[in-house]
Amino acid sequence: MTASAPRTTSRSVVEGMGVVLHDAGGAGDADPRVLLGLALRRNPRRAQLLVSRVLGKHVPTDPRLVRAGGLLLGARVADVLDDRAPRPVPVALLHAAVGGNRAAAADVHAGAVAATAAGGGPSHDVAVVGFAETATALGHCVAEALGADYLHSTRRPVADVATAGGFTEEHSHATDHLLLPTDPAFLATPRPLVLVDDELSTGRTAFNTIAALHRAAPRGRYVLAALVDSRPPDSRLVDDVAALGARLDVVCLARASIELPADLAERADALRAAIDAVPGAGPSGPGAHPPQVARLRLAGLGWPAATPEGGRHGFGPADHARLGAALPAMAAALAGAAGLRPGARTLVLGTEELMAVPLRLAQELADAGHDIAFSTTTRSPAVVTHDPGYALTSGITFPAHDDPADGPGPRYAYNVGVPGDVRWDHVLVVVDPPADTPALDTGLLAALADRASVLTVVVTP
Repeated sequence: MTASAPRTTSRSVVEGMGVVLHDAGGAGDADPRVLLGLALRRNPRRAQLLVSRVLGKHVPTDPRLVRAGGLLLGARVADVLDDRAPRPVPVALLHAAVGGNRAAAADVHAGAVAATAAGGGPSHDVAVVGFAETATALGHCVAEALGADYLHSTRRPVADVATAGGFTEEHSHATDHLLLPTDPAFLATPRPLVLVDDELSTGRTAFNTIAALHRAAPRGRYVLAALVDSRPPDSRLVDDVAALGARLDVVCLARASIELPADLAERADALRAAIDAVPGAGPSGPGAHPPQVARLRLAGLGWPAATPEGGRHGFGPADHARLGAALPAMAAALAGAAGLRPGARTLVLGTEELMAVPLRLAQELADAGHDIAFSTTTRSPAVVTHDPGYALTSGITFPAHDDPADGPGPRYAYNVGVPGDVRWDHVLVVVDPPADTPALDTGLLAALADRASVLTVVVTP
């Protein structure tokens, strides 16, 4: 029998939270109640966690759906930059893909690729910045759709790269972000700036970021892009940016209004206490014995020369073109070297900010006919329980394995199964060299060992 976490309350956790999502979008928008699930944070700054079903962070997801969401968002940004009405989202197909229809995921991805190529117009002279850690791959997809330069924020300082800016994400568990472009003109050039996040709640982080960047390098236009915009009706974000002397457009795939009970903090405390009182509740840690795991290096599998492993220091249209051209052969070489069997249930697991390359590898493997899901580890602690309608049904916790500048700390991966539940025939864990350490073997890999038949580490250049 498949093991699962126990039920913990007489009524559902979501019902006990009292948080209600409403669809606030218009014709041609997706339904946020389909795109999002609900969970509890372990964070005193904010109780509720909106869990995206199209992001590939907390929920293993068909990678074609994840990339399609980013490309569709990028296409809507292109429309706004060109002063056109945002094109409709293929709602029925997108919703079916979220529901697990793999054919719909393939179709919505193919349609998003075709629409971006055919309807996006010329490349846009804009800079795109994605927010770590959740929106690093999403920002890549938006930049790809725009044919634009890309940079994502990072929590990993690099000794020989100067900090061009930074900001604080007030409600996040890990709050400090750095901007580390190797090209100092990336942020200094006064072209429009597109900021990409997975979900827009209050807009405070976005405004703080815009205000800091505007002080350093003023420009006339900003675009804020998110999968879901859930700002309250009285949000003054656009007006506040106008007061800086700049225009702000907000672009999304879905609009939500969130109904929060006045006693949410007390409800959350009581629910967490009830869940934590159940033996075995919460994310489980590594086993006693780290497994022996093969390592494959993308540098030897066809990685295109002179292409960065991601957008931490900048990623341009030429990089996207080189990577896109190399991916089919590289993914095929990876599948052969890893021994992926036809029909094997495979998870491609990115690590924290490293989302874009794992996503593209996963998407290519799925396009080639493999049964692939994609998700990523995270710094964000959240409550795990197996409960009707609750978004995070299992989790693992393990120590950081990349010698973080802010010190050691726990990391998490959600919905990957419970101990003894061999959910995956194969897990490909994708890391960059600084994260390929002995702590990876004794931490994340040991925690995954009894959830997968085979583990393989894939190392970027």
